[in-house]
Amino acid sequence: MTHTDKTKRAFGVWPSPITPELIAASIGLSDPQWDSDGQTLVWRESRSGQGVLLAQPMGEAPYELSGDLNVRGGVGYGGGDFTLHNGLVIFAAIDGRLYRRRLGSGFPQAITPSFGSVAAPAISPDGEWVAFVHNYEGKDVIGLVDAEGRDWPTKLVEGADFYMQPVWNPSGEAIAWVEWDHPNMPWDGTRLMYGVLKGVPPRLEAAQNLAGGEDVPILQPAFSPDGRYLSYIQNKGEWDQLILQNLEDGTTKTLVEGGALLKPAWIQGVIVQAWSPDSRQIYFLQSQSGVSELNQVDVVTGEIKPVDLSPYTSLAQPSVSAEGRVALLANAPSISSRVISLAGGKTTIHQRSTSESIPQEDLPTPYEISWTSSDGETVYGIYSPPTSGHFEGDGLPPAIVLIHGGPTSSVSIGYNLEAAFFTNRGYAYLEVNYRGSTGFGRDYRNALRGNWGHLDVIDAAGGAQALVDQGLADPERLVIKGGSAGGYTILNALIRFPGLFKAGICSYGVSNLFTLAMDTHKFEERYTDSLVGPLPEAAEKYRAWSPVFHAEKIKDPVAIFQGEEDKVVPPSQSEEIVQALKANGVPHEYHLYPGEGHGFRKSETRRAYYEAIERFLMQYVIFG
Repeated sequence: MTHTDKTKRAFGVWPSPITPELIAASIGLSDPQWDSDGQTLVWRESRSGQGVLLAQPMGEAPYELSGDLNVRGGVGYGGGDFTLHNGLVIFAAIDGRLYRRRLGSGFPQAITPSFGSVAAPAISPDGEWVAFVHNYEGKDVIGLVDAEGRDWPTKLVEGADFYMQPVWNPSGEAIAWVEWDHPNMPWDGTRLMYGVLKGVPPRLEAAQNLAGGEDVPILQPAFSPDGRYLSYIQNKGEWDQLILQNLEDGTTKTLVEGGALLKPAWIQGVIVQAWSPDSRQIYFLQSQSGVSELNQVDVVTGEIKPVDLSPYTSLAQPSVSAEGRVALLANAPSISSRVISLAGGKTTIHQRSTSESIPQEDLPTPYEISWTSSDGETVYGIYSPPTSGHFEGDGLPPAIVLIHGGPTSSVSIGYNLEAAFFTNRGYAYLEVNYRGSTGFGRDYRNALRGNWGHLDVIDAAGGAQALVDQGLADPERLVIKGGSAGGYTILNALIRFPGLFKAGICSYGVSNLFTLAMDTHKFEERYTDSLVGPLPEAAEKYRAWSPVFHAEKIKDPVAIFQGEEDKVVPPSQSEEIVQALKANGVPHEYHLYPGEGHGFRKSETRRAYYEAIERFLMQYVIFG
């Protein structure tokens, strides 16, 4: 169909094949990992909130490993769900236990008792022991258990507030890990530790701090297969570095300098680098202008070569097999997330997250835009235009302005089914990488320190205004949307810029900074210290920037969505705002979903969520 064959229809009401049911049916893919012999690839899928492990021997169909257990790391926001070594798979389940399962036939068996929560298992080179991160009643440790689960787990490392990414030296005689303390977050400053082990069971004999500090974050230590080197990512200065430490003589060298390498460790098990089997190359991910790419660096010569993975624009979690085959997660604006592998220049697709039934002409082509904020700084966003193979509109489209969570997250150019849901109906869609977002340098990320509730709000409003100024959206039909930290920004934007937005869509948003600081989970309980300021000194800021104390200024309709079991932003945060909206006669909807936490996982919830949003926008934006 040519452009001139398209039917003219009002923006926002285009019939679309991208239904709430289609979104609800998509599965999440995470963490592809190779077994030691390089012949089996294992990954995790999230199906309606159920975490499932799949194994695929080379040349065969995949099979399930986890039975009816829900595979999910339970420390902080999760992640670090499983590991495998020499045919043995160890995984964390939602019940707080570690389980073992051999590849091939068999059933999972628990190897730790059910108390607290577990994540990031790591199997010793001899297959006898499993180190893991454990949290119980607010205390984090690195635990150790025998791989058969015969004996009660013991504490291997303790004393820090948080632990992440324990890894074994191939000799089995040492481990490395990342640790940090309150009030830091893992992207503020962490310590890379190296511990010498002795005895049976292994005990920590000596530990030393190799790198990092209060304002130098470290991510993902990785030993070379020959045990000579330890590599890791750090952020020192404006940009990031890939560092190589020679364990034989203690020297370090910077292999890669500059660019965005360090992803914020919101979850356990974030992987951005992987060694080749000959210990000569490191594959690493680097992102720029919303696009990520895979490179390899020679650890001897320092030569860097790009790895061609076109047409994919968004890459994650690289894993290299014993035969040098690289597996990773990959997607692009017109390709939903896949588990792929690359060998000899040939790409193999192992799994797809969707049916990939949406025609390409119905999927938007996003691109990066920027604008100058009201205080003179450059701010970035990813813009997706209204896109349909069958319809076009006259004039300017309504627009959704999306504020990501975190706030130390970011949005990139890749497959975005939510964006397509709106753009295929005739909306423009802007994702704002406001100041505080990762991937634009340290100064940009740290600009939000002491300014959360101020600069993010300016940048959200600035993004909306940029769409208008650049002729990309109808100024009378702007919508602001987001969840968690993004929901907080939305509420503040509706308070400070009444009338700029026709409506707001807020999912599990923060409304009261005081109660957030008291009620949230351990991982973030001191996050507001840096984002706003420590209490009681910053109490005035907490009051000035908490939406609940200024809710009478909200005049525009709001739809609020909340999980009943959310431990990060408890339902009380949404309910306080709902009460204020009710008292002030502001048009609003409140949807509380039983059995859901921070983020909606069940298929039926996700379907109901998009159905409710579509109705809400029709009522208040398109026909309002």
